[in-house]
Amino acid sequence: MPDQQHVKYLLSEDQIPRAWYNIIPDLPRPLSPVLHPGTKQPVTPDDLAPLFPMALIMQEMSPDRYIEIPEPVRDVYRQWRPSPLYRARRLEKALDTPARIYYKYEGISPVGSHKPNTAVAQAFYNKEEGVKKIATETGAGQWGSSLAMAGAFFGIEIEVFMVKISYQQKPYRRSMMQAYGATVHASPTNLTNAGRSMLAKDPNNMGTLGLAISEAVERAATSGGTVKYSLGSVLNHVLLHQTVIGEESLLQMAMADDYPDVVIGCAGGGSNMAGLIIPFVRERLGKDLNTRFLAAEPTACPSMTKGVYAYDFGDAVGMTPIMKMATLGHDFMPPGIHAGGLRYHGMSPIMSLLHEEGILEAQAYHQNGIFEAAVQFTRSEGIVPAPESAHAIRAAIDEALEAKEAGEERVILFNLSGHGHFDMGAYDSYFAGQLQDYEYPVEEVRAAQGRMPQVDEAALA
Repeated sequence: MPDQQHVKYLLSEDQIPRAWYNIIPDLPRPLSPVLHPGTKQPVTPDDLAPLFPMALIMQEMSPDRYIEIPEPVRDVYRQWRPSPLYRARRLEKALDTPARIYYKYEGISPVGSHKPNTAVAQAFYNKEEGVKKIATETGAGQWGSSLAMAGAFFGIEIEVFMVKISYQQKPYRRSMMQAYGATVHASPTNLTNAGRSMLAKDPNNMGTLGLAISEAVERAATSGGTVKYSLGSVLNHVLLHQTVIGEESLLQMAMADDYPDVVIGCAGGGSNMAGLIIPFVRERLGKDLNTRFLAAEPTACPSMTKGVYAYDFGDAVGMTPIMKMATLGHDFMPPGIHAGGLRYHGMSPIMSLLHEEGILEAQAYHQNGIFEAAVQFTRSEGIVPAPESAHAIRAAIDEALEAKEAGEERVILFNLSGHGHFDMGAYDSYFAGQLQDYEYPVEEVRAAQGRMPQVDEAALA
């Protein structure tokens, strides 16, 4: 029987996972190869060496199920890990639902989100290879803050290209990065060819994650080896590092003597969602369970619900390797929603394959409904969620209400991937009735998808 008393479930420091779980060998079918942007042939480790340290490249391509977490990384993790798992009893009561709702809270990290789980690991491996400077991008600022913190811990200079709309909407995220010692630019900038080309077309361009990636990649690729690049989502090694979330959650659900019927995460590039669900996917596939997995994405940028599963660039101007993923087209310009961390044109190859195979469901949500759910959660549970995380809350509330209507018990687990303390301007706009619900821009997406790279997949087989 599930525990009927506890509100939160805490693990001890010695229960921090000692290995990351790599789902690649357990996927229903192999991932499609990642291709070189010039030759359109499968990339080699040498192709990626200008951007990443070799240890991360090997993790990206690793066939091993488990990769040991270095002790210096676990030492840093101890500052906030293991993170708590909560039973949302007050929310359950407010919804009058028979569903049991649990959430894994990653907002207790120093920067307030899940992103340090991979930032610390990436900074460590860069430090091990003597890297002095890393360039990166950030949307809402959670990733940039995390890498800035990790850079401070390991003595690495961090340069961040922050999407301009978020740079303006979330000034305190920028201040936090600067407090950790990072340099922050509003992307697009005049510092790179990618930025200059976009500003020449549109001087008022408010930026996208794809464009900020282009600028950061260009900075690293043209540095002559003095600067490396770091990405906060999408790539296999990033999702790998985030699996500490799900591994801890499995232990905590066992403490509660319960198990989820549905596991939910917000979806932009895939990192927090994958971090929670991947260990549960392993359990489902290995034990023939019926657990559902649900990705909550914005209607303004619905890569899984409206995108195509095809080869595309990971950045806006076509500098990165080409990956097979759910995509809206690499140069699609999403509307300026407040969930800046979800304004990305594509979904990670791993999550895209799980969606294509029917293991992962996806649902898109409007901005106003997201904030309505966020406010209800705040008034029940006391935590002000980030707009990105509020997508998962919306999905969880809808699942709980469906259970109520059906008169059935349903166990719901979602990842509360970060707090919204730097997002109060977005809440102000919601309370003032100023948020706009953006519809899926069909014609813009079709045009962007028409500019995707053409890949002869039969020739790759």
